[in-house]
Amino acid sequence: MLERYLAEIWSILQDLSGPLLLGSLIAGVIHVILPKHLIRHNLGEKNFRSVLNAVLIGVPMPLCSCSVVPAAIGLKQEGASKGAATGFLISTPQTGVDSILVSATFLGWPFALFKVVAAFVTGLIGGVLVNKLESGSSDESAKSLPSGMQEPDRSAGRSRAVEALRYGLLDLLGMIYRWIALGIVIAAAISILFPADSLAGKSWVSGIGGMFLMLLIALPLYVCTTGSVPIAGSLIAAGMPLGTALVFLMAGPATNIATIGAITKALGTRVLVIYLVVIAVFSVVFGLFFDFVIAAAPAIMHHEHGGDSRYLDQLLSVAVIGLFSFLFAYDIYNKRIKSRSTASREGSDLQIELKIKGMTCKHCAATVTKALSGVPGVKKADVDIDRGLAIVDGDATADRLIQSVRDAGYEAAVIKN
Repeated sequence: MLERYLAEIWSILQDLSGPLLLGSLIAGVIHVILPKHLIRHNLGEKNFRSVLNAVLIGVPMPLCSCSVVPAAIGLKQEGASKGAATGFLISTPQTGVDSILVSATFLGWPFALFKVVAAFVTGLIGGVLVNKLESGSSDESAKSLPSGMQEPDRSAGRSRAVEALRYGLLDLLGMIYRWIALGIVIAAAISILFPADSLAGKSWVSGIGGMFLMLLIALPLYVCTTGSVPIAGSLIAAGMPLGTALVFLMAGPATNIATIGAITKALGTRVLVIYLVVIAVFSVVFGLFFDFVIAAAPAIMHHEHGGDSRYLDQLLSVAVIGLFSFLFAYDIYNKRIKSRSTASREGSDLQIELKIKGMTCKHCAATVTKALSGVPGVKKADVDIDRGLAIVDGDATADRLIQSVRDAGYEAAVIKN
């Protein structure tokens, strides 16, 4: 049993590694070449065009459901309408270039492209509804770039190629590698526990009832877009209908408990309700529609994995294992450095300790660090995501620090002052 399980993990890893690395590199290129002024200057009006621009920007961006919230809040602070921010929030975590390539590998290009269209349409509808139903105009433009959406720092002379590599392979994968690894492990377990076609014909996974059940599971769950694909692939192989799997792939990455509170604080309860209703309703609608399309033309989903010669896949799998191991070791190293820094600074007269709520990944910690570091008077800010703490040195007031964290989409309270 263990040998079969490990063999399944290795097989999934071989399918995943090539498109994951390629997608991450493309994401790095997008990060470097995307003109940020387009984001700042084209999303401010409460009209269809601003929402369309936000969705067009969001669909290829490789941001997960927790990291997309600070980015969307930043767009709003830059002057984007609530509708544009909501369209960005809905569409972005469902797609991303890395996820599209991985989806095509595991589920076929028809499924992958349909998922992109579904995310695009859902984001568009959600943003338009918010603009129609929300009163008031968008906030005035902030003076600085939004947290998590900073221009790449090339002050040290880094070339664009190096910056793209750093962002794609270190920053991006550093945010989600744990969740991708978890997705592989879960997918392999599903493949062993539910052999091919074992779920076929089961009433509890079929039809609209199965989709609503999947919706209840997916809405509060945190799962990154790319990591969810192997899980969906294993469920489909076991016989779960494609439409039900599509509900999981749309609702899972787009929502989780951690982001709901942040959206409420930043955009309001009405926007949150529209956000959740649109995702829930249209994931089921597109799931039913996709099942109908497949029933009418089943041949379009024909897809085969791999081949007899997989030497390149095996090499790339080893590279991914090495990269994930490096990222894990780097995380541990950073935790030790921060722990030593905290211990050496205890007793400082100019130190404020904050409890931070809402952080779920490294991107969240980086966003909070940037927000705190940008407050006048702050000399140093260290954020510990595992303990949910931030330690700030300097003469900034606690109120200014707390407000800065709230503006970034998180909650903060003073522990030590």
